[in-house]
Parts: sequence; C-alpha cells; structure tokens
Amino acid sequence: MTIELSALPTDTRIDDATADLLFREARTVRTFAEGEVTDEQLEAAYDLAKWGPTAVNFTPLRLLVVRTPEARRRLADHMSEGNVERVLTAPVSLVLAADTRFHQHIPTLAPHMTAMVGMLEGNDEQRRAFATNNSWLQAGYLILALRAVGLAAGPMAIADAAGVDEDLLAGTGWTSLLVVNVAQAEGSGTTFPRAARLGWDQATTTV
Repeated sequence: MTIELSALPTDTRIDDATADLLFREARTVRTFAEGEVTDEQLEAAYDLAKWGPTAVNFTPLRLLVVRTPEARRRLADHMSEGNVERVLTAPVSLVLAADTRFHQHIPTLAPHMTAMVGMLEGNDEQRRAFATNNSWLQAGYLILALRAVGLAAGPMAIADAAGVDEDLLAGTGWTSLLVVNVAQAEGSGTTFPRAARLGWDQATTTV
C-alpha cells in the first residue's frame, strides 16, 4: 500500500511528485541514455548531499570522478565481470570513498570539537570506523541528490577495493566503498521490473 503524502497533516512535507522522483519511481540505472553528465550537475548533487546529518558533522565522504578512457579502464579492472561493461560505457563513474584523514577538517566542520583532532590522530581504528560509517550514510544522501538534480544512479560493489585504493586512490588517505555510475534518467533497458519491498508490518516492531 502506498501512503499518499498529501493525506498527512503538515504543509512541510514534500509533494507526491517529488517523492516519486526520489523514491517510488526512481530505479537503478544499468544501461545509459545518450547525453553528457556535467561537472555542474555532479557539483549540484554534492551540494545537496553534503547537508545530510553525520556524526558530529564529520563529513568524510570523498568522490573520485572517473571520466577519461584510461581511468575508466583502470577502474573496470577492479570490478566484477558483470559490471565491467557498465563502467566502460557509463557517461561518468564515481568512486565513493571514506577519507581516513577526515579529522584534519574538524576545526572547520566542528570547531567546538577541536580536541578530537589529537584524539583521533592517535586512534586509527576509531578514526576509520567514523570515516566508514559516516561515508556509507553520506552515500545514501548522494544517490538521492543525484536523482534530485535529474540524473540516474547505478550503485555497484567493488570486487577489488584494495586494488582501487592502491591504483586510483594512492596517497589520498581515501578508502573506496562503492562505485556509482551516473547517467541521464532516460534509457531503454535501464531497469528490471520493480521488485517488491517489505511492508511496514514486516519491517518494524514497536516497543
């Protein structure tokens, strides 16, 4: 059952057309319509996603924008066989990564928490946990933001993440999490039929 947002008692909600665009009708893109994905579109999506909440305003998500044929080929070498052609043919691919040195930006992002810079510098395990957990959270925001600016996203696992880190992210302190192919929203063969989702009663417990 679909809950119509217009039936909810508030004027601050998004409308149903926007909910369709971001959630109900948006699909994972697997083949790609013709048309450029511009840096301006990607920046506009990031400028939306960056406002999503993270722990202590730490925003460790980093993006490697893969455009050139040489970089695309290098990235494809680290993907599973079924995803190689998608990387090679997408207008642009994003490697979403966690910045393990994010704590260097704490004076800007959380000036009331500057004491954490020294604490995290000496605790590699905690720093990496902060970076990974919050970057996954931001990855979800980014996918929605890409849809919000009129693009389609195709997130994929990385078969050899360590290889991507060594090959494409060497010296950055970033660790790769996933790849998101980005394209225009239209395109034949983009989607499989919509699969079911669990309903509220199946996915929740009230205590």
